[in-house]
Amino acid sequence: MRHSTPVLTLADVIAARSRLNGFVVRTPLAPSSALSTLAGGEVRLKLENLQVTGSFKARGALNRLVTLSDDDKKRGVIAASAGNHAQGVAAHATRLGIKSVIVMPVSTPLIKVSRTQNYGAEVVLYGENYDDAFAKATELAAQHGYVYVHAYDDDHVMAGQGTIGLEILEDFADVDDVVVPVGGGGLIAGIGVAIKAQRPQVRLIGVEPSVLPSMTRALAAGQPVQLPAARTLAEGIAVRLVGQKNVDVCKLVVDDIVTVEDDQIARAILFLLESEKTVAEGAGAAAVAALLAGRLQTKGRKVALLVCGGNIDVGVLSRIIERGLVESGRLTRLEVLVPDRPGALAEALTEVARTRANVIEVHHERAFLSGSLGQVRVDLVVETRGPEHVRDLIEALRARGFEPSFDPRDAKSSTTRMDGSTPGG
Repeated sequence: MRHSTPVLTLADVIAARSRLNGFVVRTPLAPSSALSTLAGGEVRLKLENLQVTGSFKARGALNRLVTLSDDDKKRGVIAASAGNHAQGVAAHATRLGIKSVIVMPVSTPLIKVSRTQNYGAEVVLYGENYDDAFAKATELAAQHGYVYVHAYDDDHVMAGQGTIGLEILEDFADVDDVVVPVGGGGLIAGIGVAIKAQRPQVRLIGVEPSVLPSMTRALAAGQPVQLPAARTLAEGIAVRLVGQKNVDVCKLVVDDIVTVEDDQIARAILFLLESEKTVAEGAGAAAVAALLAGRLQTKGRKVALLVCGGNIDVGVLSRIIERGLVESGRLTRLEVLVPDRPGALAEALTEVARTRANVIEVHHERAFLSGSLGQVRVDLVVETRGPEHVRDLIEALRARGFEPSFDPRDAKSSTTRMDGSTPGG
């Protein structure tokens, strides 16, 4: 671990906290018994999804805005963002009486667009990704004289995000590991400066989506490297090119970076919803995904995981819940062959009810069924308590003379990890 003096300093972060005092939430660092058991250590969640605007971005945005000169405030500000930085800039700019324009990719979740508008910003939808939006925002800044507020490659923004690190050390003084989602790098850089300056032995671990390991590549190259565009559930950290200032700081404070897949992020979102009763967006769940996927060495360690945002589209959340129910065996699709006679379907459904499974959908197929003319196929979607309940249901139907079948991939053990790995390994 290198101990050179970073560009950003602890004094910058402390100064930022004095500016933010009273205008951002000191979010809880909540113990998680479920994650602690899985990890074999002590795990706490830094719940920045409870922050103003639902994301940590409010901290850096405010610190940048309040340090603008009076002339710059009169010019107005512009930013490019996939949503969370947009809301932070919009909310605080409106409160400070500053005009704000936000350029967002056309694929930005509707909830983030509408909230940004509700905070008082003028929203421009442009391009397929952050890079397109950034190019448009810099063009508009030059045309209209707006001050550009960068989402991460800015000292004041990094210092604002770093206030999270101060809070973690105050609330969890003997923490061993701090795990942070990484997009452009401003969050982990700021937190790293705040923590390493006070407790250099704490491990700082970043988490990136596997399709866009931008900071990993940058640190390996010693400078930002632009990656090809890619789609990910964690759109809040889907950054193709990290900031140069962020790389300079991360070289000094980051101990390791791991990557996670989209399906692991989806499971983490569902885990947080069910076990922790908290809503996280894809980027916000990345650190938890790393733990659940066995990417972290946590046994016997004290770990703080940052849940950095909770602005998830309701439609996406609904699909994640349904997919998670299927993977855990609590939502199952069965094909049942029943005799083609009056009352046979009712008998099959009665047997399903007797096992206490709940029928969600029924489709009765006769015309397109190959095989015996004396049978019809009934496609059922049922809610169950899990894989063992599914097996009991199939055995009960067979005992009554029906022929059920299902794709075993539709039900996996709820006690076995989907990716076959072991947490805390």
